[in-house]
Amino acid sequence: MVQFLGSLEFVTCGSTFKLLNIQSGSRLHSHDVKYGSGSGQQSVTGTPNVDDHNSYWQVRGDTMSDCERGAPIHCGDTVRLFHISTRRNLHSHNFVSPLSYNQEVSCYGEDGVGDEGDRWMVVCTDNNDVWQRRSDIRLQHVVTKKYLHLTGDTYGRPISGQKEICAYQNMNSQNIWRTEEGVFIRPSSTDFSSGDNQSYRTKEEHSNDEL
Repeated sequence: MVQFLGSLEFVTCGSTFKLLNIQSGSRLHSHDVKYGSGSGQQSVTGTPNVDDHNSYWQVRGDTMSDCERGAPIHCGDTVRLFHISTRRNLHSHNFVSPLSYNQEVSCYGEDGVGDEGDRWMVVCTDNNDVWQRRSDIRLQHVVTKKYLHLTGDTYGRPISGQKEICAYQNMNSQNIWRTEEGVFIRPSSTDFSSGDNQSYRTKEEHSNDEL
């Protein structure tokens, strides 16, 4: 991992990264493939492919009050996750997921403009005040109170091998996540000599591509 003086240990508004599901080893993923049932919106899956750039998400503020670029994300904050490739938000609603029949998770909106179904609360699993990059978290859907969850169910064509993502009512090991590869924005309030709102990239162990 790239290091510098005062290396950033927490997640900040505007940072872009991949989210790893701890139990499965899959990364939260989306693509321009629609569900064939339920809402018919853009599907969200878990992929074991570390190199896939359709797995990058940018953390943004709540629809009610956007966050300042570089501001730390606190435990209990409400955020949106913006899918970089398709420019839609991580979303959930009262449709049934296609494989496990839990609550569907999709990507929704245009150019980041969606609705209240895009709101997720950061639930930390430790005693920290802010979302630590190396700590486990859950994401709870604000409207329905269910957790972003990866099931053991696997899709066939055209997304063979990818895992179902849904929203699930109970906390368990299948809805624990951690940030991985990405670009993290430094807070503007730091005293780093290199200037405000700088960013740095964590090393991609299996890919040399750029965002």
